[in-house]
Amino acid sequence: MAGLNRVMLIGRIGKDPETFTFEDGTKKIGFSLATTESYRDKSSGEWKDITDWHNIVAYRFLAERNVAKGDLIYVEGKIKTRKYTDKDGNNRYVTEIVAERFNMLSKYQPSEGNYQGGGQSTTTAETSSSPVKPEAPAATPEPEDDLPF
Repeated sequence: MAGLNRVMLIGRIGKDPETFTFEDGTKKIGFSLATTESYRDKSSGEWKDITDWHNIVAYRFLAERNVAKGDLIYVEGKIKTRKYTDKDGNNRYVTEIVAERFNMLSKYQPSEGNYQGGGQSTTTAETSSSPVKPEAPAATPEPEDDLPF
């Protein structure tokens, strides 16, 4: 049976990507991605966060995508571990996520102190001078009393 190596992450870019161009012109970018999970501590009842950092690399056309520190992105790819020898002759191992696709979920807006949502688009929506009418909440259906369970 064949194995499966698939990773899907949603997180924020930790620092601006580093770009590298190979001799043949192929581009590579590398960046760190933070994913955060929340849980409620049983003893204190407080919500706590656990953040994991992932090394992401992307090649060719993905390396030309415009992403920056703070952006919220979806990454899909596979885990790769590579071995190299450092300057002291020691063997080192690096585990990375090799991105096969990624989508911008929201662009970080440092001047506003918040984030812009909006799928894959990175353009800022134009603001209207007319007020926006809030939508009415959707009606919730009444529960049925004669359920078979």
